[in-house]
Amino acid sequence: MGDSTLAANGHRASFVIDTKRSRFTVQAFATGLLSAMGHNPTIGIRTFNGEVRFDPVSAEADGLRVTIQAGSLGVQDDISDRDRREIEKLMNSDVLEAAMYPEIRYEASPISLARLDGSLYSATLNGNLTFHGVTRSQPVTARITPMGDMLRASGEFTLKQSDYQVKPISVAGGALKLKDELKFSFEIVARKQDAPAG
Repeated sequence: MGDSTLAANGHRASFVIDTKRSRFTVQAFATGLLSAMGHNPTIGIRTFNGEVRFDPVSAEADGLRVTIQAGSLGVQDDISDRDRREIEKLMNSDVLEAAMYPEIRYEASPISLARLDGSLYSATLNGNLTFHGVTRSQPVTARITPMGDMLRASGEFTLKQSDYQVKPISVAGGALKLKDELKFSFEIVARKQDAPAG
């Protein structure tokens, strides 16, 4: 099969997310009577950090941790500054309740890896996501490419806001609102701890 479920050992180094070279977004989907006039907003996650233990020689990994600042989410679409401010205020204060639940955390260990082609691996994670004060199991699949002192990882996953007691955004008396399901996409660059930035 080529899969291996991995446990911690002393050969794994810590790789820390380089947030300046990484991208993490959320795609929401409009519904309701006026959805044809609206759009499916793309929300960028501006402030997040994390690390994973990885052995570049054996290509084994474990101990992934990612922390997102809930109040750092912002609309990326080309809309007016006024609309952007109103949506972000509604999202952060009423939907995410960022003051009460400031962090979104994902932790996964162990990680299952399978070689796809050359240095490209498929990673399967089944970690715990803590979002809006609720912790649930959240599967994530990713493609990982080790590059010396760097790792590149990309993937996507979906979740339902209702599973985390989050009330989706609704405006115009519900005529325009967002669907329960959100799609998360990420392109992550991580650097071996103490490795120089390039």
